[in-house]
Formats: sequence, structure tokens, C-alpha cells
Amino acid sequence: MSIKEVGTKIKDSIHLSYGDLVVTLIIIFVGLSGFGLGRLSVDTNQNSEIRLINKLDEQSATVALPQGFDEKFGLIVASKGGTKYHYPWCSGPNRMKEENKIWFNSIEEARRAGYTPAANCKGLK
Repeated sequence: MSIKEVGTKIKDSIHLSYGDLVVTLIIIFVGLSGFGLGRLSVDTNQNSEIRLINKLDEQSATVALPQGFDEKFGLIVASKGGTKYHYPWCSGPNRMKEENKIWFNSIEEARRAGYTPAANCKGLK
């Protein structure tokens, strides 16, 4: 059997009319459109925003805070038994027990307490 004969058999076994093809394409288009709209409707930016105002030059900026930041505790967290400090949204604090967490308002405060920056927490110096 030649390739031409196989192609003819395949064409003969598929009995799609022009109308069937249009309906099939419409169904595929509607499905893909629905999927795309569903993806667009998900809010991937779960961060809250705060407004920082510099009193010296009267400029302001909006900063998005990552999930895990809690204003009532502070900006920096460390473990009582550890030597490293982290931002609250880094992976380190997720492994700490709540009762072992120590909160600091600044990096300088954490350094004065004897802590050093965690290497796996981006942005710490």
C-alpha cells in the first residue's frame, strides 16, 4: 500500500463537512477564550501597599509589601536560638516556631543584637 492510498483511506474515513469544521473551531475557540479569561481573572498580586513620604523633599512613593509582612511585629525577624535575621516574607521565618521568633524594627537593631543577614533572603545586607 502506498502513501497516497493511505492518505485517501484517511480522508475517506473522516467525514467532516464544512459546517462540522466550523462548529469544531468555534468550540475550540470558546474553550481557549474561557481558559484565558479565567487566568486573567486571578489576582496574582496579593501584596498590600503602603505609601512612604519623604518629608525632606516632599516626594512620595508607593511600595508593595510582600505577603508575610505584619506591621505590628516589625520588619526583621530572627530566631532566639539562631544567628541570622530575615525579612518576614523569606523562607527562613516559615520554618521558625512562633514562640521562638524575635522581631526587630530595623536591620541595625538586629545587628546590635548580634544577628547577621541570612544568605538565602534576597535584599538583606
